Amino acid sequence: MQTLILTEDEIRSLLRIRDVMGVVEEAFRLYAECSMKDNNQVQMPPKVYLTFDDGDLRAMPALVGNYAGVKWVNSHPLNKEKRLPTVMALLILNDPKTGFPLAVMDATYITCVRTGAAGGIAAKYLARKDSNVFGFVGCGTQAYYQLEALMEIFDVNNILAYDINSSISQKFIKHCSKLGIDAEVCECKRVCRCDVLTTTTPSTNPVVKNEWVNAGIHINAIGADAPGKRELDEKILLRAKIVVDDLRQAVHGGEVNFAISNGILKVENIHATIGEVVAGIKPGRESDEEITIFDSTGLAIQDIATASVVFEMARERRIGEHIRFFR
Repeated sequence: MQTLILTEDEIRSLLRIRDVMGVVEEAFRLYAECSMKDNNQVQMPPKVYLTFDDGDLRAMPALVGNYAGVKWVNSHPLNKEKRLPTVMALLILNDPKTGFPLAVMDATYITCVRTGAAGGIAAKYLARKDSNVFGFVGCGTQAYYQLEALMEIFDVNNILAYDINSSISQKFIKHCSKLGIDAEVCECKRVCRCDVLTTTTPSTNPVVKNEWVNAGIHINAIGADAPGKRELDEKILLRAKIVVDDLRQAVHGGEVNFAISNGILKVENIHATIGEVVAGIKPGRESDEEITIFDSTGLAIQDIATASVVFEMARERRIGEHIRFFR
């Protein structure tokens, strides 16, 4: 047997966020249900971190149905100075029955797409249905994928954006304008006066203040995905219904980790996982006045679910090269 090799360009030619929204949503649901039933159809051990002065590497293994695998991914915020992506990843997709590596593929684009999809799914269940003003704090690469996913759920006609680097926010606004969206660059305070706020910064200090946030807002907190990172004033967490992608990961390195580590927030204050909400085990938004927060740390089940779609599409369309690794 041979292993399929897929590059980023090949995967980009195949995959769009709309292709993975459904499988990521289903992976969230299965993970919640299997956890309750002690079912091994979905497995996801904790991330393993190697931490360096300038960033980190993470191993992310998972099993989702008929596919298993592991993603090996970095996060190095200073890489742009070295003309390298901040995030780069490879993924090995295996047949769980034999362990055979079905594919080795770039997972940089997969990471971008599945992260965007998670934000869209969270907003589907947690944002007000009449949401029409969308705010972005942080306008780098991931903001584009978050926007694309939100456009699968809502009619996005009005965007407010802020980035510490004005050239990056201006570039994002131009992209929105090309899509026919009314968009403008604002001060961070004004951006937070929106219906759905997406934060995608690498900050280790709050960039969104409590007094800027009104009742009824939904926040997709995407940036905090490792210990030490946080984007939201902890007082916002105390006012909000908090939904995490995975409780263990969120407590370790998500948006809630600082508040919990410092005794400001208790684990019991976390309402649910997004899988529990998708599966109907726990409610999502229950009133127009609630503040809801989705704490996204990024799950290996998202990667494997997305990689399975890539593998099946590539095989069907005969894209990629095959290599025989073993005799």
